[in-house]
Amino acid sequence: MADDRGSSSAGVLLAFLSGAALGAVAALLLAPQAGSESREQLRGYARRAEGNLRDLAGCAGETFEEVVGEGKQFVDSKKAVLREAFDAGREAMRRERDRQHGEPQG
Repeated sequence: MADDRGSSSAGVLLAFLSGAALGAVAALLLAPQAGSESREQLRGYARRAEGNLRDLAGCAGETFEEVVGEGKQFVDSKKAVLREAFDAGREAMRRERDRQHGEPQG
């Protein structure tokens, strides 16, 4: 199965983007400039953050699909092992039953 590197790197990226966004907002609110300039800068940051979040969501969706696919493969492989074990057990029971029916009762 896949390791957790993809999900942990996505978490780190999300934390970084969140911190960067909060820092940018704080800097804009404390900067000595006109309100219209600040609003325009905030809109730019919001558009970039939206794009980054869309990219991150796309990566998360791909990772989810990959993990689901690996999970299905894992389940299928275990089903095959269980099916083989069940068939072997059924065959052993049949042989034992045949052996007991073939012995004289005594």
